[in-house]
Amino acid sequence: MTVHPSLQTYADAWTHSIEAIAELVTPLVEGEWNRATPCPAWSVRDVVSHVIGMETEMLGDPRPIHTLPRDLYHVKSDFARYMEMQVDVRRHHTSPEMVAELEYTMIRRARQLRNESRSPETMVRAPLGAEQTLELAMRMRAFDIWVHEQDLRTALNAPGNIDSPGAFVVRDVLLEALPKVVAKDAGAPANSAVVIDVHGPVEFLRTVRVNAEGRGSVDGSPSLGPLVTLATDWETYYRLACGRVRAGAVADRIKVEGDQELASAILREFAVTP
Repeated sequence: MTVHPSLQTYADAWTHSIEAIAELVTPLVEGEWNRATPCPAWSVRDVVSHVIGMETEMLGDPRPIHTLPRDLYHVKSDFARYMEMQVDVRRHHTSPEMVAELEYTMIRRARQLRNESRSPETMVRAPLGAEQTLELAMRMRAFDIWVHEQDLRTALNAPGNIDSPGAFVVRDVLLEALPKVVAKDAGAPANSAVVIDVHGPVEFLRTVRVNAEGRGSVDGSPSLGPLVTLATDWETYYRLACGRVRAGAVADRIKVEGDQELASAILREFAVTP
C-alpha cells in the first residue's frame, strides 16, 4: 500500500468499520431498512445513505442535484442541510439498490486508498465547499464510519466492535474536544480541574485543566483536587459525546463526585458532534 504511514491507522479503522457495516446491512429485508437509529431522525437506510454519500465525496464525485422537502424538522443549519442532501436523495431506494451502491462505493474507495500517494498535508474537499487536510479528512471518515456502525448495531440489535480500531480513533477525537466542553461551554472556573474516568473495553482517565486565563487542556495525569470527577463506561461516554443520548436518560450509568452544578453543566454540553 502506498498510503502514507501516518494515514494507515485511519485507513485500517475505516476499512474495518465499513466492512462491518456491509456485513450488517446486506442480509436485511426491506422493512428493516426503515428502523430508527440513535442518530437523530435517521433510519438504517438514512445512515447507510450518508455513508455512501460522504465516501463518494471523498472520491471526488459531484454532489446530487436535489431539492430537500420543506418538512424535514431536524434540518436546522447549513451543515445539516448539506449532510441531508445525500440522505434524502436515496430515501426511496430499495434494499438491493442500497447494498449494490454501498458495495460499489467500497470497492472504489478501497482502490483509492491502495493507490493513495498524496502527503497527509494535501488539501482536499470538505463539507460546505471548505477544504481540509487529507489526514484530517481520513481521520474524520474513520470517526464517522465507526460511530455510524454503532448506530446500525443498536438499531439492528447486533452489538459488537465496541473496541475495534475505529473506537480508538473516536476516543482520541472526542478527548480533543473535552477542553472546550469543560472550560468554554460549561464555564469551569480558572485554575480548576475536572477528571473524566472511563472504564470498559476502551479505558482511560484524563484530567481537563483550566488555567488562569480560562483556557482548557487535557492530559493523562491524575488531579489531587478536582472540582468534578465524572465516571462512566465507554459506551455511555461515546453516546453522550456523539449526541446519541442525553445525560438524564443514562444517569444510572454516570457517577458524579464534586461540584454538582458544574457537573450538570458539563454533561449538558457534552455532545460535540454536529
